[in-house]
Amino acid sequence: MKERRQIGAIAYSNDADAGLRILLVTSRETGRWVIPKGWPMKSKQPHQAAAQEAFEEAGVEGSIAKKAAGSYRYPKTLRNGEIVSCRVKVYPMQVRKLVSKWPEAAERKRQWFSTEDAAAAVLEPELADILRSIGQTLSAPSAS
Repeated sequence: MKERRQIGAIAYSNDADAGLRILLVTSRETGRWVIPKGWPMKSKQPHQAAAQEAFEEAGVEGSIAKKAAGSYRYPKTLRNGEIVSCRVKVYPMQVRKLVSKWPEAAERKRQWFSTEDAAAAVLEPELADILRSIGQTLSAPSAS
């Protein structure tokens, strides 16, 4: 089975009071907590496509890292019912602004989580590991 590639954004905020927080959205099909993600876009670099997905799915504007923080696999069910293996490269995105109207606002909920709660909320173990360690990834000198 050929692995499909996707890109995703880990939308985060580092607040002096609340600390490092992760913004998750609900998936359209199952309502479970996920990160904004999608298929690569021919006209955009991977990190730019991830930022676009974050805007469309979560109403997020901010600065996105050019370097991926890691990747995870998950089984995606396509519209035709076929299940394909996807590898999602994830890019950290510092949230500057949450807009009140965004393309998929009617189809998704968004919510802030601590890194531990975000890791516990997602079903994919590899994504949970990335979320748990995102603080170290962001403070690494090469993260910017």
